[in-house]
Amino acid sequence: MSFTKRREFVFLYTVKDANPNGDPLNENHPRYDEDTEQALVSDVRIKRTIRDEWVRQNKLVFVDGKPKTLNTRFGELKKDTGKNKGQEVMGECIDTRLFGVTFALGKESFSWTGPVQLKWGRSLHAATFEFIQGTSAFSTSDENDQRSFRNEYKVPFALIAVYGIANQFAAEFTGATDEDLEEMSQALWNGTDNLITRSKNEHKSRWYLEITYREGFNGKIGALDDKLNLISANGDQMDREQQKAIRDLNEVIVDIGALVAALDKYKGDVETVRVIKDAELKLRGEEELKAFDFVNIETR
Repeated sequence: MSFTKRREFVFLYTVKDANPNGDPLNENHPRYDEDTEQALVSDVRIKRTIRDEWVRQNKLVFVDGKPKTLNTRFGELKKDTGKNKGQEVMGECIDTRLFGVTFALGKESFSWTGPVQLKWGRSLHAATFEFIQGTSAFSTSDENDQRSFRNEYKVPFALIAVYGIANQFAAEFTGATDEDLEEMSQALWNGTDNLITRSKNEHKSRWYLEITYREGFNGKIGALDDKLNLISANGDQMDREQQKAIRDLNEVIVDIGALVAALDKYKGDVETVRVIKDAELKLRGEEELKAFDFVNIETR
């Protein structure tokens, strides 16, 4: 049975000396807002993190990250599921149930709007983007003593927030369940910690807050990430240059006061709030959050 209660969530993770989301049309420069200098991460990148974790867990996904045609992938899934029709096969894949799919193969075509929609991730502060040059392992020819050069970009530090919402009405069409949503939240947290590649090392999950509303509530608080404010470890507001100088999580505090105030406003419609927190993250307003009787906090 598909899930019937609306959910909203916000996820925080840190990036250190890595590239959170390179732009292939801009020499793989980290995506960023030119006006605010905030680091950006596309919803596609976040979904890839989740899917990669599902692949590691041998869960059935439609987009498995390997280069292949739709016809080839559909043939593989037909063998795995024992089903032949596109909608039946897609209904067996956790990523299409949650994120939706556009399918067109042969005489069958359809489109599902995903129940889970993600906003682009954005750092809670202005960040620095560094261009690094180095030498590669090999020269360009056997006769050449000088090795070729490599170029790359990195972000010294970024605390990135990702907001998402789960729409129960869309779940009626895709069949997404409460169990699917639980699998997604776990894959988001664990998958971020498992981004262990040269460009993605030092990605670390820090905070996950998920609101489950009472059945029948069709509204939302909205943009939970905008209700988080980054301040210095001393409790002071920081200007842009001070923000760009941040290099470690222990230098900052996340003020969740605006989010707590929003929860208080909507508390009559909230069933539960689930929080997963990394022990190193410092929050202002955490005691007020704990005061709600519907909040459950797990520290890792």
